[in-house]
Amino acid sequence: MRIGCGYDIHPLGAGRKLILGGVEVPHSKGLLGHSDSDVLVHALCDALLGAMGEGDLGRHYPSSDQRFKDISSLKLLEDVVGKLRAKGYRIVNVDTIVIAQAPRLSSYLSAMQKQMALVLGVDQDLVNVKVKSGEGIGMIGREEGIAAQAVCLIEKG
Repeated sequence: MRIGCGYDIHPLGAGRKLILGGVEVPHSKGLLGHSDSDVLVHALCDALLGAMGEGDLGRHYPSSDQRFKDISSLKLLEDVVGKLRAKGYRIVNVDTIVIAQAPRLSSYLSAMQKQMALVLGVDQDLVNVKVKSGEGIGMIGREEGIAAQAVCLIEKG
C-alpha cells in the first residue's frame, strides 16, 4: 500500500468558467491557469502521482506545452489513472478538500464525487469530497482564489 497527497491553488478571475471536480459551478469568476484549472482534480492527480512515485502534475503535463491549453482536468486524471493501472496499482480510496470562501459548494459535492469516481473507475463511496471556507483569511478568504487538498491510498492489485 502507498499513500499520496496533493495540493493545488489557483487565482480567481473574470472570463472563465469555474470547474471543480469536473463540475461547472455557477459563479462570476473562474480559476485562472493553463488548463481548465480545476484545483480539486489537480490535487487528486498530484496525490495519485505521488503515491506512485511519479512526481507531480507539472512534470507530466507542463504549462509550457500547448497540448494542455484549456484541457479538461478530467482528461489529465484519466491519463494518470492509466499510468496507475499500467504500474499494477488500484485505488483503495481518496479523500479531498476544496478550500473556498465563495461560492457555496455543498450542493455540488456529490456531483464532484460522482464525476471523479467515474474517471477513477471506482465506486462513488471510495471518493470523498469536503469543503471548507477560508474564514475570511488571506487570499482564499478575500475570494481571490480557491485551493484543494487530496490524499489517496493505492495498492498493488
